[in-house]
Amino acid sequence: MGLNDTVSAERVHIAFFGMRNAGKSSLVNAVTGQELSVVSDIKGTTTDPVRKAMELLPLGPVVIIDTPGIDDEGELGELRIRKAKQALSQTDIAVLVVDSQRGMSDKDTSLVEEFRSRNIPYIIAYNKSDLSDAPESANAISVSAKDGTNINALKEKIASLSKNVKSEKRIVGDLLDEGDIVVLVIPIDESAPKGRLILPQQQTIRDILDSGCTAICCRDNELTQTLSSLAKKPKLVITDSQAFGRVSKDVPEDIPLTSFSILFARYKGELSELVKGAAALSSIKDRDKILIAEGCTHHRQCNDIGTVKMPDWIRKFSGADPEFSFTSGTEFPDNPEEYSVIVHCGGCMLNEKEMKSRIKRAGDSGIPIVNYGIAIAQMNGILKRSIELFPDVLKILE
Repeated sequence: MGLNDTVSAERVHIAFFGMRNAGKSSLVNAVTGQELSVVSDIKGTTTDPVRKAMELLPLGPVVIIDTPGIDDEGELGELRIRKAKQALSQTDIAVLVVDSQRGMSDKDTSLVEEFRSRNIPYIIAYNKSDLSDAPESANAISVSAKDGTNINALKEKIASLSKNVKSEKRIVGDLLDEGDIVVLVIPIDESAPKGRLILPQQQTIRDILDSGCTAICCRDNELTQTLSSLAKKPKLVITDSQAFGRVSKDVPEDIPLTSFSILFARYKGELSELVKGAAALSSIKDRDKILIAEGCTHHRQCNDIGTVKMPDWIRKFSGADPEFSFTSGTEFPDNPEEYSVIVHCGGCMLNEKEMKSRIKRAGDSGIPIVNYGIAIAQMNGILKRSIELFPDVLKILE
């Protein structure tokens, strides 16, 4: 797939880590053939992770991440190290850049242990080979960002690891047979972006078309008319989660119904874990702390789903008055023990690695986590119906 065909969340994320002045940014620039990162002899030039979506041969569409040095110092240095380690959650392939003159430090060794514990495939790139020899092995290579030595060989090594990273999962295509009709319910309200569809809707439509099926789109107030006009019963109705309550009343029981958010819970994360988390919404008490997390940053509207609608729905469903906290983008707590429940968006802007990492962090802390679509289905009393397409997951509710 080309650069214009692949969104960042679907690309292989390749992150470069290492000590200050190991030559991370120089190596990133050499690998990408671009002045992606600022290069300087001054330690700590890279102060925040730098991300770039691009086409990198022979890999194809990727996201390159250049991170701050893991040996940074001072109060700001600690924040930079934290940002560097946050990038681990998104990393599909790690490149540890080591100064071949200095060799592996304790911090480098600690990073390798982190890669292994997170099951991140990695390569150790001993940089500055023009100044000093370095050991080579199956996952280590001697390179020089300065004179270009072994840069192509490094890219080949990264490409070989990427073959084990790319997922063959489908959003909805594996649930369909060629020739099926799928109805997509897309409300056009104040939260709908002008002149375009949001990413999950675009990706789902494309997956339906790739399956040799027909996608029919309508607004929620046109659903009954749309269904009655079809000569053939649709295989499935997929709705925006916010319209779940109304749509479930308009879709006959013999037509399967689910939401974009639930499909993405399966595609990007662990649907079973998120369904388990739904039960916690029924036991929320006054002053419980609830985290509402979103994977993207966007302009908050007056009736925003994350900061306005979801808290209102939770208060009404639980009959309690909990305390809400909100995170967005790359921010997500490492240790979320203080929360009773985490309610997460569908994660369309996060790669699979990051979404699964967040679910694991919640699970390791013993905190239930649920996503928007599953939470809304639960609060509308239709969760069982919305996951009937997935018998293994349905068993959780039985």
